[in-house]
Amino acid sequence: MSVTLDLTQSRAKPQLAVPPALRPAPADEKPSLIGMSRERLGEALAAVGVPEKQVRMRTQQLWHWLYVRGVSDFSQMANVAKDLRQKLDDAYTIARPEIVTEQVSVDGTRKWVLRFSPKGAGRPVEIETVYIPEEGRGTLCVSSQVGCTLTCTFCHTGTQRLVRNLTPDEIVGQILLARDRLGDFPDAATPAGAIVPSEGRLVSNVVMMGMGEPLYNFDNVKEALGVASDGEGLSLSKRRITLSTSGVVPMIAKAGEEMGVMLAISLHATNDALRDELVPINKKYPLKDLLDACRAYPGLSNAKRITFEYVMLKGVNDSLADAKELVRILKGIPAKINLIPFNPWPGSRYECSDWDQIERFADFVNQAGYASPIRTPRGRDIFAACGQLKSESERMRKSERDAMEAARISELAAG
Repeated sequence: MSVTLDLTQSRAKPQLAVPPALRPAPADEKPSLIGMSRERLGEALAAVGVPEKQVRMRTQQLWHWLYVRGVSDFSQMANVAKDLRQKLDDAYTIARPEIVTEQVSVDGTRKWVLRFSPKGAGRPVEIETVYIPEEGRGTLCVSSQVGCTLTCTFCHTGTQRLVRNLTPDEIVGQILLARDRLGDFPDAATPAGAIVPSEGRLVSNVVMMGMGEPLYNFDNVKEALGVASDGEGLSLSKRRITLSTSGVVPMIAKAGEEMGVMLAISLHATNDALRDELVPINKKYPLKDLLDACRAYPGLSNAKRITFEYVMLKGVNDSLADAKELVRILKGIPAKINLIPFNPWPGSRYECSDWDQIERFADFVNQAGYASPIRTPRGRDIFAACGQLKSESERMRKSERDAMEAARISELAAG
């Protein structure tokens, strides 16, 4: 059975005792230092009176405390002067996201529902973050938006309209929160009540595959991943960070040039007619354009392959003819193909392909020279599997959605 830990004690779910220290204080509107680049962190220090000649040294101190030691309170920064700690505390926050619920699947997968301040959305918003323990590594699935604009028909997240983009502190905060709860910061005492995995199950990989389309929140995702991959902090290799997109073609090359992380494409169909239905952004950026952008992805090689995600839908896209066409359209692209058994959710009209058919599909693709692992469904019992994430946040008003869409179009045109 799965276990649910409700940290707000506001829902009728099984609860475990939670030490008061793990119940976050009410969120305030002070800006967060989490997720800031070194340059912006230096500017924040200068704003509270740190002399210019000390800014670089103080920036390095804070960076170490935030991302190596993992502190969440300025009072824990032992080698920072007390008066400076007080100034920082008065002006900024380094608090973690508020945990609404924490669920543990029978297979060890963890899902957190996290709450953030409104930041213009009208009320506090919620997102979901998932940790998947595997042999020798642990993968954290991170959200980039509250809701999503793309309405992919097989995806539960797509049934929740966009509320707003997540900011760099909210994106990096998901990583810090997970590392806290897993006892994953070196030399730090494991907090009371933390869920500690068996040896080796740490946050070693990050995938931007949670709620939202990362390339529609480009600047914030870029800044957050820059912090996550900094070698003197969280120190996640860019080869262990994967950004998944449904196909925002104009931003793909820009992502390769400016982020340099691994790329995954949410593909799911081998022709425009079907992909228009499954992944409606295909009507704007059809398959040919998408695959051309993949072929031109900066740094693409056999050592840096693109992952193509392909959800297996019974009687929809799982025939051997589909497998043959998949091999044909990906010809010449260094690629791996992740076959994802469809994860059911309430109201979905799709069924998962039969396992024998998935294996036949995989065998054909593999014999054609492409690695085609079948992704083991994880966290289904707590709706933490691929395509199942959805929060309960208020939908964005239509005028706000239209304004954000217009801003994105303007940005793409300018780029």
